[in-house]
Amino acid sequence: MESFTKLTSRVVPIPNESIDTDIIIPARYLKATDKVGMDRFLFRDWRFNEDGTPIPSFILNQPRAEGCKILLAGKNFGTGSSREHAPWALTAFGFRAVISTSFADIFRSNALKNSLLPVVVPADVHEELFKLVEADQKLELTIDLASQILTLPGGKSVSFPIDNFSKQCMLAGVDQLGYIQKQDTHIRAFEASHPAMVVTTAK
Repeated sequence: MESFTKLTSRVVPIPNESIDTDIIIPARYLKATDKVGMDRFLFRDWRFNEDGTPIPSFILNQPRAEGCKILLAGKNFGTGSSREHAPWALTAFGFRAVISTSFADIFRSNALKNSLLPVVVPADVHEELFKLVEADQKLELTIDLASQILTLPGGKSVSFPIDNFSKQCMLAGVDQLGYIQKQDTHIRAFEASHPAMVVTTAK
């Protein structure tokens, strides 16, 4: 898993509310198991016509989206069914963070396990961000995971929540299994100091 420490990037705004995982990546693409190339399925039904040609009006098909690593989404992002393919598709496109006022619990959990940072901001900041990005398409935001601070142009900053375990995993660039493997020395020391219990059966 790629580590996440500090990110400065331009922003892609998609203000639609309650974007569900079937919009992020339609169910017909869930048979794919390779994360490589998953970006071609991201927002598939919004980005492409039935014949596969791009829809020019959709923002991800526009030059302004190139190189952007932050998605500014409408409230209640990632609802619907559980599928890790949703963060896979987002990260394959290049996104490292999604900003919203709220996230579906399962999507947030899957995102954190795949080095995609869900950033929750207050409604007034959320509204301000959309206005700023609309006024300046080259606007950049900075997200510092260590301090849990989102910095807006002009220096205004806002804190965002994240559980400490997920934070440490993302900073180190390890998933849950990788975190356990990093504790190998401590695990061995614990096992050495706690001999296995011998269980005897009564005769």
